[in-house]
Amino acid sequence: MYEIDKIDVKIVNILLEDGRMSASQIARELGEISERAVRYRIEKMIDEGVIQISAVVRPQAFGLATIADVWLEVESDHILEVAKKMAEYDNVSYVACGIGETDVSIQVVARDTSEIYHFVTEVVRKTIGVRKTTTSIVPMILKDVYQWRVPARISGEMVGSGKKIVSK
Repeated sequence: MYEIDKIDVKIVNILLEDGRMSASQIARELGEISERAVRYRIEKMIDEGVIQISAVVRPQAFGLATIADVWLEVESDHILEVAKKMAEYDNVSYVACGIGETDVSIQVVARDTSEIYHFVTEVVRKTIGVRKTTTSIVPMILKDVYQWRVPARISGEMVGSGKKIVSK
């Protein structure tokens, strides 16, 4: 179990700005911790599943300029099976199971709306267990999941109280 403290939050936020920044650069920017300690903390957070460092691909750079959110109503015995099936498709960038009106939500990337239409009608709706779909074209994304930061109120609470967040 890894306990995240205010220094870890600062390291994470720096890496979110530039995931290739070296431990020595991070240590210099923080000014309160050594390069070795930064490297150790990063490795520990990766090992514990707190963070993951990877490239973020922009679908638009590959001609996939149309994005759609699709919500699926699925027969209760098939929810996980349908979600796993959707995760297999290359043009599906996000899959999640939910509680509420829809059971599975996916995000689809495509060249244009006709490609989205074809995928939803000929693939998604014909998947065993899918009862209904609702599709919404996404013309603009203002904040994506990889841009999420530890909320200031949480890091502020940690700074003020000396508390740590426990992962796992």
